[in-house]
Amino acid sequence: MGLTDIKKELKNLDKDNLIDLVLDLYKKNKSVKEFFDFYVNPNEKELLAKYKDKVYEAFFPKRGDRLRLSDGKKAIADFRKLGTSNDLLTDLMLFYVETGVECTNEFGDIDEPFYNSVASVYSQALTIMKKEKILDQFSDRAKKIVDDTRNIGWGFHDDLCSVYGDFYLE
Repeated sequence: MGLTDIKKELKNLDKDNLIDLVLDLYKKNKSVKEFFDFYVNPNEKELLAKYKDKVYEAFFPKRGDRLRLSDGKKAIADFRKLGTSNDLLTDLMLFYVETGVECTNEFGDIDEPFYNSVASVYSQALTIMKKEKILDQFSDRAKKIVDDTRNIGWGFHDDLCSVYGDFYLE
């Protein structure tokens, strides 16, 4: 079934049935609930704080000691789906990178896939920032991330220096 079929079926519903369907979705689906909560009360700053907590939890779990980078990346993807502004999206992405750097500096070298994940998000964030013409807004944070990786192995510092140079030293 595609969007055309769904649209056709929804057009057949009267207003009360459509409202009941939306309310049922709201009760049963966490992401739908979050979407409508944000739609009704679009407090981006509060939402950003909530998603920063999710990203932080991926690197510094309250239970156990296993990193869950996929949870951090999922938080970024979910935040993006809510239709927030690009400056807040890049803020969250840089927070992911900053938290990854903090995790490494606190616990020591991790592994290559970890650094590839963090460097990838850094590159994606700077790409969005360039497209949106907001590189200057985040220049201090972008530089600090690179500076904070000076003593990290696996070529991580070199990768971030290269990405930084591609966007800020052109």
